[in-house]
Amino acid sequence: QVQLVESGGGLVQAGGSLRLSCAASGSGFSTSNAMSWYRQAPGKQRELVARITSSGSTYYAGSLTGRFTISRDTAKNTVYLQMNNLKPEDTAVFYCSFQRGLTTYWGQGTQVTVSS
Repeated sequence: QVQLVESGGGLVQAGGSLRLSCAASGSGFSTSNAMSWYRQAPGKQRELVARITSSGSTYYAGSLTGRFTISRDTAKNTVYLQMNNLKPEDTAVFYCSFQRGLTTYWGQGTQVTVSS
């Protein structure tokens, strides 16, 4: 089993910043696997925001490069998402994700609301 707990969401004005955290635990968790952040806006499908591998390689959805930064602290089993210059269209529930084999684990999500 893997447990993922996100934190750090909230209400912020356009142009502001937030840092999301995702703490992983459980016997099924491994630092050898990639971790990801997804988001789901109202009425839209969940989409990949960023991914980081065990070696630290990162991938970002094209439109987010430069504003979002994913990082991980392997010792703390925690992955972060630094979000700068937030826009109203970034409003969504953000989810942490971990995949091992054919199983994908999700956190409960954290709400990010950006006001204009």
